[in-house]
Amino acid sequence: MSPTPEGTRAARDVADDVVARVLARAGTAVHAGGTIHSSYDGAQLDLEERTSLRRVAGLSTELEDVTEVEYRALRLEKVVLVGLWGAGTVHDAEVSMRELAALAETAGSEVLDGMLQRRRSPDPGTYLGSGKAAELASVVAAVGADTVVVDGELSPSQRRALEDIVRVKVVDRTALILDIFAQHAKSREGKAQVELAQLEYLLPRLRGWGESMSRQAGGQVGGAGAGMGSRGPGETKIELDRRRIRNRMAKLRREIAAMEPARIAKRSSRRKNAVPSVAIAGYTNAGKSSLLNRLTGAGVLVENALFATLDPTVRRAHTPDGRLYTLADTVGFVRALPHQLVEAFRSTLEEVADADLILHIVDASHPDPEGQIAAVRHVFADIPGAMDVPEVIVLNKADLATEEAIARLRSREVHSIVVSAHSGEGIEELQALVADLLPRPGVLVDLVVPYHRGDLVSRAHEAGDIEREEHTADGTALRARVDSALAAELDAVAVRHA
Repeated sequence: MSPTPEGTRAARDVADDVVARVLARAGTAVHAGGTIHSSYDGAQLDLEERTSLRRVAGLSTELEDVTEVEYRALRLEKVVLVGLWGAGTVHDAEVSMRELAALAETAGSEVLDGMLQRRRSPDPGTYLGSGKAAELASVVAAVGADTVVVDGELSPSQRRALEDIVRVKVVDRTALILDIFAQHAKSREGKAQVELAQLEYLLPRLRGWGESMSRQAGGQVGGAGAGMGSRGPGETKIELDRRRIRNRMAKLRREIAAMEPARIAKRSSRRKNAVPSVAIAGYTNAGKSSLLNRLTGAGVLVENALFATLDPTVRRAHTPDGRLYTLADTVGFVRALPHQLVEAFRSTLEEVADADLILHIVDASHPDPEGQIAAVRHVFADIPGAMDVPEVIVLNKADLATEEAIARLRSREVHSIVVSAHSGEGIEELQALVADLLPRPGVLVDLVVPYHRGDLVSRAHEAGDIEREEHTADGTALRARVDSALAAELDAVAVRHA
């Protein structure tokens, strides 16, 4: 049943209203109010390094005079956003477009305009349909954009057909996220993981340009014009590129596999010493790094931007009663996280599955925190064992969230706690909750440890639960609960009375 003209007009009016609200916020999608740091965030030298080189907006790189060659400056890419509104509500479409604007801004571009089409499913040819694609071309020409960003993943044929119509570069959501990851990766392992994900995305999207990809002809080429030196079986240039990409991907997989033993050795060392581990996970820009700094004083980079930190950080922390545990900050998640990234970062994400407790950080001030929780749990489902780890929902940014939003989230999530990593609200309650949920050692020891083995007493304080400690003439009288390995070591050196 085809829609009536009135229904189509009403849907178009609603879509235009959504775009207007999105564009009103697009300029401040990420950096509204700037990044606010607390004293727990440290010197933030990484942030200073990242912001030491800024692009200059509004300056053209095209030469009008040869004398300008020494005075050119980089300008921001000017983009037009495009999205489809199919299933869901207007609010869902607005949140998705606002997030796309934030992603584009984080990647270093300027959002000029946007289009939101009411459509049940993407057009197999041009994603939008030929009519909307032509309308998009006129909008791009009118505002002077040089890039179109699509809120979805395009097939190679859709991207090619859309570029042929709009006559500018077309980037989909997956390519945009991969670009941000490539900008922010710092460690050797992170760079290798991002490059592998980019190559996996690029491989099926290679395409030729005219004769540069033509096959060498065999025999007498005659009218083909290739002439001498072109005879033989040959190989197309696109096939050569694909083979090189596959070889590079195989090398990157070997490099990432070679880095994994070091990570496994660190995890096994923590297990050997019975040190519990807590993984901080959650949506990007939810405040994971700020919370890590608040709990441990790690001083990792904090920025009001999507995917500001990619490399995992592991730091030591202590419960209020003195027990040692580790906190691991993982990469942030996002809606429709590209599967290439999930596969490439699998070794990093295994920190979540190996943890004793997951602190699932949620931005309580976000317009759609329930959608963020669902997106993160969708990624957890792809990590073997992650869904079996106990999870606590940490509603962060309580100083910015409304009381109604917090009450709604707490009614939906039974195991939840409200905190503010910036102001410190709820941090003590969170530390007490972590102490209660971490596994406690199960072997009770009651013995005297000689003074020259004070290292064992120190380990009992860090990894055990001390019930009584006294200093006697023979050594330290200790009654505590420890793990079986430490209990055996303590029993071996304990003072025996005849």
